[in-house]
Amino acid sequence: MRAEASAAREVFDKEISGFSIDSRAVRAGELFFALSPEDYRRHCFTATSFADAHRFIPQALAQGAVAAVARAASVAGDEVLRPFAERLLLVDDVIEALQLVARGTVDAWGRPVVGITGSAGKTTTKDLTAHVLGSTGRRTLRSRKNYNNELGVALSVLQMETDGARPEEFDVAVLEMGMSMPGEIARHCLVAPPDVAVLTNVAPVHLEFMGSVEAIAAGKAQLVEGMKAGGTAVLNADDERVAAMRGKASHAGRVITYGLSESADVRALGVETVGVGASRFRLRTPDGEAEVVLPMHGRHNVLNALAAAGAALSFGVGAGEIAAALATAAPSEMRGEVLRFREGFTVVDDSYNSNPRSLLSMAEAVSGGGEGVGRRVVIAGEMLELGDEGPALHREAGREIAGFGVEVLWGVRGLARELVEGARAAGMHESATRFFESSEEAAEAAVEFVRPGDLVLVKGSRGVHTERVVEALKERYELK
Repeated sequence: MRAEASAAREVFDKEISGFSIDSRAVRAGELFFALSPEDYRRHCFTATSFADAHRFIPQALAQGAVAAVARAASVAGDEVLRPFAERLLLVDDVIEALQLVARGTVDAWGRPVVGITGSAGKTTTKDLTAHVLGSTGRRTLRSRKNYNNELGVALSVLQMETDGARPEEFDVAVLEMGMSMPGEIARHCLVAPPDVAVLTNVAPVHLEFMGSVEAIAAGKAQLVEGMKAGGTAVLNADDERVAAMRGKASHAGRVITYGLSESADVRALGVETVGVGASRFRLRTPDGEAEVVLPMHGRHNVLNALAAAGAALSFGVGAGEIAAALATAAPSEMRGEVLRFREGFTVVDDSYNSNPRSLLSMAEAVSGGGEGVGRRVVIAGEMLELGDEGPALHREAGREIAGFGVEVLWGVRGLARELVEGARAAGMHESATRFFESSEEAAEAAVEFVRPGDLVLVKGSRGVHTERVVEALKERYELK
């Protein structure tokens, strides 16, 4: 891709090797996007304070950036930036400029986009979908990690033109599309309109910003509404709100439903747990059936695999190919990773994020245990962004976890105290429950608490940093 400016053609008549929003990580040949607080506030970002990257433009250019995209109003009258004027591309909105570059890349590329959203399971479904499609020989671009906000979707697209990559080297893009504010999914669809729209579920997450579960459902439905005409909607038949989105898919060429219910087009039959970290089921699709051994445990991961199967089906992939690919999949980092320690205990690291639905799904999976499991332990961090319903949702989750029959429940930080109280109110003995003010305190206790045979789930919202519990266990004990 080339960028030119009449004032300094010799500067801008250069090939751009990549795109960056972090001045500390800028590499030679990249185009630097200087984000400002005003840009963040105009888009769907929930933080209350932001750094202004315009003051880092000199650093980015010194590190080899070809040029910087900057907000015109932020540059005006800035004497520090005056010497760099001929290397600045001035715009009204830097995030929108990044998105326009990404949209231009998608349009010029012209190949299928799979968009995936939902209240839980997005990242795992994205990785499974990319894995299955890649296993069939399709050259697949996938979102980086869980890059799913207004910056992340654009940056994921622009991987096509980074580090020497070219759009023609990819056959399909699988993009995770997140939502924390109203209208965010619609904006993602303007950047990368999906040919295949995958909806995992609707649950009470980000209530602080969305207001109600109904508003969350309406926001998620924008993925179906923003899908290209003639595209395919892949909908969770087991989730009433998602299943109802069929009514918004009148422009779709095809609707594929998935789930455990008999009405689903793509089903899992005879689901069973195979030890810790694996599930077995029979995959049934309109095009055939196959036995699947999925190296992930829990009903929620079976549903994630079915969503990926539905997406693959829209590309004409058969049941046998899907089953073979799923057998070689692996959990995403910190999203259900099974860590086995030489000392004889096992940790399920699901510490990347949490909400009531995902916590209960993982806790139920761990409560099933397996042969040789002793104590089943749940270390659950506070679930953030639940708004006024936060305390009640934590208490209800605690009551349900107590009903699963786990031996130990620890709550970490803030409203996780309500989680513990809910479990106690449901009959879990006080000696089996503890509350910690921080993940550091929980980590210190965990390294002394674990013993052979334990199966430990570690989960919490990103801001609680429950991964520190896992890190502490890794520092003290050896992995197998």
